[in-house]
Amino acid sequence: MSVERDISLVSELLEGGEANCVEFKRDNTNPQIIGEYISALANAAIEREASCAYLLWGVDDTVRKVVGSSFNPLRAKQGNQSLQIWLSTKLKPSVAFSFREITHPDGRVVLLEIPVPTDRPVEFDKTAYIRIGSAKTRLSDHPERQKVIWSKLQSLSWEKGVAAEYQDGDAVLRLLDYTGYFDLVGLPLPDNRDGIFDRLEQEGLIVPDVGGRWSILNIAAILFAKSLKGFSPALRRKALRFTAYSGEGGSSPVIQRYELDRGYASGFEVLIEYISALIPKNEVIGAAFRSDHPTFPEITIRELVANAMIHQDLTITGSGPTVRLFSNRIEFANPGQPLVSIDRFIDASPRSRNERLASLMRRMNLCEEEGTGIDKIVTAAELYQLPPPDFRSFGDLAPATMAILFAPRDFARMTVEERVRACYQHASLRWVVGDTMKNLTLRERFGISPANSAQVSNVIRMAKDRNLIKSADPARPQAAYIPYWA
Repeated sequence: MSVERDISLVSELLEGGEANCVEFKRDNTNPQIIGEYISALANAAIEREASCAYLLWGVDDTVRKVVGSSFNPLRAKQGNQSLQIWLSTKLKPSVAFSFREITHPDGRVVLLEIPVPTDRPVEFDKTAYIRIGSAKTRLSDHPERQKVIWSKLQSLSWEKGVAAEYQDGDAVLRLLDYTGYFDLVGLPLPDNRDGIFDRLEQEGLIVPDVGGRWSILNIAAILFAKSLKGFSPALRRKALRFTAYSGEGGSSPVIQRYELDRGYASGFEVLIEYISALIPKNEVIGAAFRSDHPTFPEITIRELVANAMIHQDLTITGSGPTVRLFSNRIEFANPGQPLVSIDRFIDASPRSRNERLASLMRRMNLCEEEGTGIDKIVTAAELYQLPPPDFRSFGDLAPATMAILFAPRDFARMTVEERVRACYQHASLRWVVGDTMKNLTLRERFGISPANSAQVSNVIRMAKDRNLIKSADPARPQAAYIPYWA
């Protein structure tokens, strides 16, 4: 944190006066009062959609002037505990507040910065407070304000967090691929800097900071960074990592590594081209010529890369999306468990943790329209007669979601699990388009001749036994089938 920015921040807070999420003190350092104000100011900041609330010591609030303070938060105690530890144990949810000493030209100022939580109102010692005018009161006494705060919390997300603060205009243009943004959303590049900043602000990519500078939001960095290395280590860990192996397992020798250092939108097409170039080609011999077809259709690569970016839990630190290419499959993984059951990916209404990220990527045509991506992935697998995609989710310690595409294998070489999964996915696809699965349609999906229809009947029976599908018409139980949830 720069001294210059802190001094500018104090000046702007003084000019604005004691708003609902700012409080000035001369010397009142009572720990109980401080804790109650952290709750009250944080909750007021949620209501005002501010990113932070502030409590300042060393300010005379009657004349709104710095007078200096001797308060030392690092040495302050409550009982046998340091003040900061004591406050932390009393606050729910955890609040990443921080004290800073500022050498202001007019005297020493202590600033307490309180970031806004994103999950629920802040309580101190099991009570939530709110700032109303100059008064601090219990939030439960104002149910209408409580309702507003809960509604505001629903719209807060990682995307609105600050990736880089106190940046001048040159730094914003240096850090962000702003020309790429205008190209991807189909807008002409403004002929002046003010026009560029105005549009980036309208899009919610940057917000004004103190001293006439800007804060770059996480959504801007993750999508349009010229280099993620220009931001925090936490953001750099969100870079998508691609690894290609020579064999079928993770212990096989690595033949290629690639890390997408650019923002997801700015580097998307380059990444897809890189992965596609490494995917093996299968030679198809036609009536008059031969042609090469990729092992995995490009639309499946595009959609699953985009899904890993869009649906990851960005609040999980230290990890980002990954793509791993093996000799017999390709795996796409992202941090976080899915918000819908994996067996309902095809039909369920789409839900995303990162709505603005998803919306922007769709506007830029980097992925399919909402709710159609998985359908197209499974449809492409059927068209190419690949084994069915496998969607998985993993446990609580390191929650993750994975999608696996398998290299071509005919029906005879598919496992029982793959045959049953393909049957369920086929029934789901048919239902989504207003139709039913029949023995004939499943035979065509597997590429099986009519003479071997009994094999398909056996797969249908196993899928019914596992309660994945059911008869569309109980009066004609073997005529047509629908998924179990239809």
